[in-house]
Amino acid sequence: MTIQNINVEATIERVKTLIAEEEGMSPALKASLEVLLFLVPLLVNQLGLNSKNSSKPPSMDPNRKKEPKRQGTRKPGGQQGRIGTTLTPVPDPDEVKLLSVDRSVLPCGRYQEAGYEVRQVIDLNISRVVTAYRAEILKDQQGKRYVAPFPEGVTRPVQYGNGVKVNSVYMSQYQLVPYNRIEDHFLEQLRLPVSGGSIFNFNQEAYDRLEHFDQWVRKQLALSAVLHADETGVNIGGKLHWLHSASNAEWTCFFPHAKRGNEAMDAMGILPTFHGILCHDHWKPYFTYGILHALCNAHHLRELERAFEQDKQQWAAKMSDLLKEINKAVLDASGVLPSAVSKRYRTRYRKVLAEADIECPAPKEAKRQGSRGRIPRSKARNLLERLRDHENDVLRFMDEPDVPFSNNQAENDIRMTKVQQKISGCFRSFEGAQIFCRIRSYLSTCRKQGITATDALTLLFDGKSPEFMSSRPSVETMNVLRAE
Repeated sequence: MTIQNINVEATIERVKTLIAEEEGMSPALKASLEVLLFLVPLLVNQLGLNSKNSSKPPSMDPNRKKEPKRQGTRKPGGQQGRIGTTLTPVPDPDEVKLLSVDRSVLPCGRYQEAGYEVRQVIDLNISRVVTAYRAEILKDQQGKRYVAPFPEGVTRPVQYGNGVKVNSVYMSQYQLVPYNRIEDHFLEQLRLPVSGGSIFNFNQEAYDRLEHFDQWVRKQLALSAVLHADETGVNIGGKLHWLHSASNAEWTCFFPHAKRGNEAMDAMGILPTFHGILCHDHWKPYFTYGILHALCNAHHLRELERAFEQDKQQWAAKMSDLLKEINKAVLDASGVLPSAVSKRYRTRYRKVLAEADIECPAPKEAKRQGSRGRIPRSKARNLLERLRDHENDVLRFMDEPDVPFSNNQAENDIRMTKVQQKISGCFRSFEGAQIFCRIRSYLSTCRKQGITATDALTLLFDGKSPEFMSSRPSVETMNVLRAE
């Protein structure tokens, strides 16, 4: 890395040589200098990192400025062919108010009705609805009582209905509103003294009701042809845990665990039985699952930009431009390139890496400091070797129509987890993290299937499963079809 025309790596090597040649230096001072020389490149590598050349979020960019939008060629407003949306009259309004003409202010004369002009006001009336069930009691001649049965679920003298539960879980688990604000909402707008304990109980009930869905969605994901996987750190009870995600365009599953690697992935129960193409960001434990792999090129583009900006690697800029060009060609070709075009791009890809091997050579064996282990490499060299060794995984999006350019599906699905962490700071308990993951899995899946979060929760508390769960072929049927 170069800073103000100073090659940091070369300077550190010169200092190490001088320290080695110094005979009268005390062991303590020598050890201290070695620690400092180890820390210098670590700190220097952090300089200049931002959301475009690393995994840092845009909110951490120094002196972040919002880039102005480029002036387009289209005129402002709705474009030709666009289907607009606006308020439309309701055919069956809840209330109709007739407005009569004040005839006392009209000139003298005879008038007859000629119809009416209609205007509608769509408003909202938030109110509680209390239903009292009075079960009739009959006694026979011997004094034996016969009581009419109450509706299913009505088990207490006074209890909350499903509407309250749906509203509570919706705000808590979907809109991520803190418990105390949900309490304020119920008390101020609905005059319902719903406590934080009741809100938790509603979430717990939703979690319990979703046990069948949780097992079902894991089986569907394990059977899918392409699967996106990702993981992110979460704070649970003040300790670092990991939230794992497995998803595709139809289904979503989240899973919390204390570990990040294979132990957690096995416990999740999806990847061990998955036999399709696994999309991920090159986290090594993922390579133990699936038959084929597809690496996230959005990560590659950020790393290539870092290599170009900080390490002045010219090959990195060429590779970045090439990957973007291939992606555009794939999109223009409706998702897959012809075989001849794909081969030409692979030839260009290998040519760039061949040039990179000259510009960023592997470390020489003479620099080995021990008899075992891999000689340390620079970040740019590690990236080069990854792009070379995993060429098929990097370029799989050219030849497989269902494989995207990046792993954005997983990152988009897991993004709301980071929002929850920003709002709450942490999960207070592992149980709370489990509740959040299962309910969010259900809501995310329902939205992918065209069902709103409110409708999904209404079905849940009414004891019904979404239609897509019953219309989906069973796991046994899918296994038979694959075997054939």
